Amino acid sequence: MKNILSFLLIMAGITLSAQSVWKADNAHSKVGFGITHLLISEVEGHFGDFEITAMADESFGEPDFTVDIKTESIDTDNERRDNHLRSADFFEVDTYPTISFKTTSFEKTGDKTFELTGDLTMHGVTKSVTLEGKLNGIITDQRSNKLKAGLKLTGTVNRLDFEIGGKTPTIGDEVDLTINLEMAQQ
Repeated sequence: MKNILSFLLIMAGITLSAQSVWKADNAHSKVGFGITHLLISEVEGHFGDFEITAMADESFGEPDFTVDIKTESIDTDNERRDNHLRSADFFEVDTYPTISFKTTSFEKTGDKTFELTGDLTMHGVTKSVTLEGKLNGIITDQRSNKLKAGLKLTGTVNRLDFEIGGKTPTIGDEVDLTINLEMAQQ
């Protein structure tokens, strides 16, 4: 029994030591979204200020993400609309300055694809969401000699579930998320 317990502790230590911190390279990453406007077109935007970290091994297997996005940094290429989105009608950035996400589960669905489930908190409301993911590849950056991983995450959330904006025919309820990440191993 003592030998089994020692073996398990050693294996746990090896597994933990194989994990490392990866951080998003914000210059080569984008947290984007799209929403229907007037039921006929789509408005796209992104958040420019975010911090995304993950714990993962060298193959970026089973990443555990922590995400913080500054709501003030919303950008739809229209200053008037952006200011309205920052107001109490939508994100209330003074009261809710951050959108956060924390991984709760990871499931590999193919050779380079996976489902990432986590707790998403927006506007003071936390809901479980699942994102579809694709690992585009891993390379050793020639300048930094560090591993870099490229990923794409997509999914859809209902803004009304997070009490963002009211029910209106002017904009859709569903928001499509597209997150392109370049993660650098630290």
